[in-house]
Amino acid sequence: MQTPTYKDLLDAGCHFGHMKRKWNPKMRPYIFVERKGIHVIDLNRTVECLERSANALRQMAKSGKKILFVGTKKQARTIIEDAAKSVGMPFVSDRWLGGMMTNFSTIRKSVRKMQSIERMLNDGTLENITKKERLVLSRKYEKLHRMFGGIAQLNKLPNTLLVVDISHEHLAIAEATRLNIRTVGIVDTNSDPTIVDFAIPSNDDASKAIAIIVNYLTEAIREGLEERKTMKEEGGSDAE
Repeated sequence: MQTPTYKDLLDAGCHFGHMKRKWNPKMRPYIFVERKGIHVIDLNRTVECLERSANALRQMAKSGKKILFVGTKKQARTIIEDAAKSVGMPFVSDRWLGGMMTNFSTIRKSVRKMQSIERMLNDGTLENITKKERLVLSRKYEKLHRMFGGIAQLNKLPNTLLVVDISHEHLAIAEATRLNIRTVGIVDTNSDPTIVDFAIPSNDDASKAIAIIVNYLTEAIREGLEERKTMKEEGGSDAE
């Protein structure tokens, strides 16, 4: 797995920060220069933080930890969904509901309700209901699936949250902090990098910038999963 180069990040627009008047002073260590009222992110620091975050995520995946991908802004949704699905990890891409982690047992009830409706729609249980009743149930299922489909297989709290735009996802970060769940976040110049365990300074608004960061971190997770699989296979052959 090759770390994105300075040029790769530059081409993806990762260096574009927000206007100076919107900046968070705690981002000072990650800002290279101000140009025409816009802060420019130091991509050398981005590379450093990317490698540190990738190593941490690789180790988490290797040890069997669940990593929850979170990105509900329009530019991040598809990227987050595709990346999480590619490594079998849970995700939230529609909307972060308050209590999604801190009230996890209630969220699980909603997930079970969604799964129950799905079974009824598919196994012939509802053959005798009217078209209107079936339509109502289908719409209810679609709504639940949109909100909870990405965490349907999450039976316990995740070990880590991987978040795009920590300011936009402040509810998720707050819940993770409260529950001592580790956080990895893409942090733009308008955010506080100290509220996450692993901050990655980068533009968090452009889809290209989001994609290059998320896809690299996903590859690190994939490597960790493959290492875990190899360890299990070797352990099995030793036992035989």
